[in-house]
Amino acid sequence: MRKIILIPAYEPDKKLIEFLSGLNFFGFEDIVIVDDGSSEKCADIFSEAKKYASVLTHVENCGKGQALKTGMRYILENYAPSDIVITADADGQHTPPDILRTARKYSDHAMVLGCRDFSGKDIPLRSRFGNRLTAGIFRLISGVNVGDTQTGLRCFAVSDIPFLAEIEGTRYEYEMNMLLKWAKSGRKFICTDINTVYIDNNSSSHFHPIRDSIKIYSGILKFSLSSFAGFLTDYALFSLLFAVLHSAVICNVSARIVSAAVNFTLNYNFVFDKKEKAAKAAVKYFVLAAAILLANTLLLDLLVNHAGADPYFSKLAVEIVMFTVSWFFQKNAVFTKKAHFFRKRLHSAEAGK
Repeated sequence: MRKIILIPAYEPDKKLIEFLSGLNFFGFEDIVIVDDGSSEKCADIFSEAKKYASVLTHVENCGKGQALKTGMRYILENYAPSDIVITADADGQHTPPDILRTARKYSDHAMVLGCRDFSGKDIPLRSRFGNRLTAGIFRLISGVNVGDTQTGLRCFAVSDIPFLAEIEGTRYEYEMNMLLKWAKSGRKFICTDINTVYIDNNSSSHFHPIRDSIKIYSGILKFSLSSFAGFLTDYALFSLLFAVLHSAVICNVSARIVSAAVNFTLNYNFVFDKKEKAAKAAVKYFVLAAAILLANTLLLDLLVNHAGADPYFSKLAVEIVMFTVSWFFQKNAVFTKKAHFFRKRLHSAEAGK
């Protein structure tokens, strides 16, 4: 089993050559670098890199995700399915010993993640906050607890490349999509500890906080906007009807029926991958909507009629709870043909075990 290192590189400096020399010292001979449209000032660096690696070139900058796909397709054509790929960053944040440790953790049909520890005070604030936020969102969406969702150090089999290369995304969002699709398919993760290295406070990163964060979180953002549109419809109708009928239960049921139709239309057409036929998705959606409506109504009745809480405040509180429940089941059961989520298990391994 050969170990192939895949490195996407954009505007690298001399640290890339030092990194390649270290990899060579640790016995890594199969290295693929993708020059993702770097400027002419990097020509000498890539020329020197050819002493250690095969260098592929994008004429224009296409993004980290596309660079990874280009490298993976090259590897698929030139290596055996039983070989493994280890992706690493070009800026020196991944050390050869950690790469070797990650490769040794590989087992069949798993993805090994080199996970950093973000508890230290020397970690840049934007990295510490960003990773914790992303890990929390990933856990909410997938149900899988991964300590470092933004790690670029990942290991998987060449035989998994056809699956990975078809995943959407060309920039940083591709790495998050990769994890989401991997989890959704029921494949397992293995996490291994690596050193947390930030050079010059991570100043060499090409991550754009606003643009790339929007891409990474686009799925949850679209769902949130769709749910908010449904909520506005629901809350407006509830408030209007309650002012006339003064019955929390009747008003809630009536408003939910209308808002559910609005929410399904938006989610099916704009939010989730339409893997399921519309008719089947609609049946599953409205079964879920009926269950949520029942729970929603019981909670609202309990708060308003038995606990004496304010009906408008109670409506808001109940909707926040139902938002999370609705996202979970729509993502994993309604808008997909198979609910792989319920068969998934997280396989984690600590370094040294």
